[in-house]
Amino acid sequence: MARRLMQAVQYDGYGGGPAALKQHVEVPVPTPKKNEVLLKVEAISINPVDWKMQKGMLRPLFPRKFPYIPGTDIAGEIVEIGPQVKDVKVGDKVVTKLSHQYGGGFAEFAVAPESITAVRPSEVSAAESATLPVAGLTAHQALTEFAGVKLDGTGQQKNILVTAASGGVGHYAVQLAKLGNTYVTATCGARNIDFVKSLGADEVLDYKTPEGAALKSPSGRKYDAVIHCSTGIPWSTFEPQLSESGKVIDLTPNMSAMATFALKKLTFSKKQLVPLLLAAKKENLEYLVQLVKEGRLKTVIDSSFPLSKAEDAWAKSIDGHATGKIVVEP
Repeated sequence: MARRLMQAVQYDGYGGGPAALKQHVEVPVPTPKKNEVLLKVEAISINPVDWKMQKGMLRPLFPRKFPYIPGTDIAGEIVEIGPQVKDVKVGDKVVTKLSHQYGGGFAEFAVAPESITAVRPSEVSAAESATLPVAGLTAHQALTEFAGVKLDGTGQQKNILVTAASGGVGHYAVQLAKLGNTYVTATCGARNIDFVKSLGADEVLDYKTPEGAALKSPSGRKYDAVIHCSTGIPWSTFEPQLSESGKVIDLTPNMSAMATFALKKLTFSKKQLVPLLLAAKKENLEYLVQLVKEGRLKTVIDSSFPLSKAEDAWAKSIDGHATGKIVVEP
């Protein structure tokens, strides 16, 4: 039996930006392997890593094969399961994260590994849950594994700085940090100061002011950890603002960040720069979905586009000024 066809968006090589996304391509609906599920996609969220891959910034890691269907963060309904799938069934509404290597999100159907597929309750919409995998899990991992924040509120109080706090990862990092015993300082653009305060930040800096550019806490605090979601801030700006053993958790590490990381390790400096590479875990995704259901974590959707306007969503993400997350709905 021939597989049905589906609409997808793909690109054929590195570079070209939004204009290089080919719309309305017809490709076969994928078949789930033994431990995979096939979803009818209801929502996809864009992450900066998607267009960085297209630019070739993550070579030689991803992607290796073209044409490539981008997008990893999807929510939808299971329509078929592989023979070894146990924990989910056809008809379940779920959220999942596809691998960057194979992608597949920008399409009407996608296959996902059961191991990172979480059932979502009816109280959480497809669009809300699709914003969680990369951005939410990155914020969660940075705070719990690297900054040592206990999200149940126990543990010693920590001072946390979140840079680019109005963006996808940042808006989750502020809210999750406040579930723990933390004092949160955040940076963002002037137009988003009230928004970031509404997420629970204790003090907010406009990154374009002298204090904001220097990352100086208005209350004079030194930071135990920085959840660094923006780019282009040198170590020399962070160092004087860190507590004695403060860490900068760099979510978009480049070569100079890696060099700083190595140097700090070599010199046994207590102040560290730590590059974070996401290790997505199903139980953490389930935890975030539950927080959204309970109203303790809000997902902020900047804008939503149909799949036929994927290039507009792509351009909006590249522009870098979205408040919260950008969603595409097939």
